Amino acid sequence: MNIPATALIAEDEPLLAHALQTELHTQWPMLRVLATAGDGLSAVQLALQHRPDVLFFDIRMPGQDGLDAAAELTEAWPDEMPFPLLVFVTAYDQYAIDAFEAQAMDYVLKPIRPERLAQTLARLQNALQQRQQSINANEGVDPVIKQLRSLLNTPMGVDRPKEPLKLLQATVGNQLRMVPMEEVIRFEATDKYISVFTQDGTQVLLRTPLKELMQRLDLQVFWQVHRGSVVRATAIDSVSRDDQGRLTLRLKNDSEKIRVSKIYAHRFKAM
Repeated sequence: MNIPATALIAEDEPLLAHALQTELHTQWPMLRVLATAGDGLSAVQLALQHRPDVLFFDIRMPGQDGLDAAAELTEAWPDEMPFPLLVFVTAYDQYAIDAFEAQAMDYVLKPIRPERLAQTLARLQNALQQRQQSINANEGVDPVIKQLRSLLNTPMGVDRPKEPLKLLQATVGNQLRMVPMEEVIRFEATDKYISVFTQDGTQVLLRTPLKELMQRLDLQVFWQVHRGSVVRATAIDSVSRDDQGRLTLRLKNDSEKIRVSKIYAHRFKAM
């Protein structure tokens, strides 16, 4: 099988990017690599510019890793177009491999082995032929986005604690404050911190990555609704949809509008 298609490669090591591109040309001559990127932010911009059929994303890149870049891309990707098929490129990491396989998300290991890449390319070509049928069968929910959503919620190398976190140790100025989890209504992640908002309007800071914090939350109580936003489900007051179908929510006693990512919009499918 050798069907025409387009691709983008995001890999911060130029030699590896070149090796992958060369092997792709050898094994899939009708696949055109439209561009290469050396970091996640550039990968998102180039993907939106070229709109390829397939993305090869390095799982670890400077500035923004492959998972976060893919999640960001879903937000800006046109609704009328199927999301590109995703292949993650990774050094050997058993935790990551287990996560990819559990969610049926394809991957290739560094250094690239031609025989393993051939298996991936065969699956990609088959998926490209079957994609429209699969999307229709899932009532418009792109299966790639469904896989990505599940992958983002899968811990890689972190054993989830048996008991959810009950108390936060947060920073307020030069002081350390103990915040009971029942007082928290939402979390907002920035580059280095997580802002924690409580029922009484207080805002405190955590020096913990959001991905790490998510492994310690009760996910029945706290819902992730965007890459950087987690809210207490019972604190949600209303959810609205604009003319483009984008969702925003408001919390009780909170005037802030919170965007709902396309990846997490399934929580409000009754809308």
